[in-house]
Amino acid sequence: MGFQLCYITDRKALHEGALLPRIEAAARAGVDLLQIREKDLPARELITIVRSAVEAARGRSTRIVVNDRLDVALGLGAAGVHLGIQSLPAPIVREIVSPRFLVGVSCHSLEEALAAAARADYILLGPIFETPSKLQYGSPLGLAKLREVAAQVSVPILALGGITVERARACLEAGAAGIAGISIFQTCASLERRVAELRAAAEPGLPRHAATL
Repeated sequence: MGFQLCYITDRKALHEGALLPRIEAAARAGVDLLQIREKDLPARELITIVRSAVEAARGRSTRIVVNDRLDVALGLGAAGVHLGIQSLPAPIVREIVSPRFLVGVSCHSLEEALAAAARADYILLGPIFETPSKLQYGSPLGLAKLREVAAQVSVPILALGGITVERARACLEAGAAGIAGISIFQTCASLERRVAELRAAAEPGLPRHAATL
């Protein structure tokens, strides 16, 4: 089984009008999860993006998850929702969605990860390395903390924050089931090449815990 790649969108870091082509390219490239994270968008504009993303992923292995907006995710047939600190709690979400609907949770400590693991399908843990977009969450957790969390939490952990191609294998060796990020997928000229580089960085000898969600 391959390890999981999660592209988190940030249209503000792209040229105007570049988000939808980037989403389509990510689906063609075989990114496993594509999180639509455009928190400031009005509902109508968010719906347009999510609808296009769901259509781009149709018939492909990529699954679309929507940050926070469970209503939009359910209404447009997305594969799941990703929950943050201000979102509905995962246990409440799990009670009203089907077992096949993905529920992801962002965590920044072992305690948060242990609390989320009971009802989440996967956890984004970070920041593992220093990154400007995660400065508000304090100092990087580091690989030692990633290893500690992965050893104690039963659901897949995706490492987030400052991830590069060179760091991907270290995250997997520390227990991550995959990696997640914004810039690693938005600053590359070719998403197909970037996905291939990331998958190659983990092979051979992929850790046993790097299972498909």
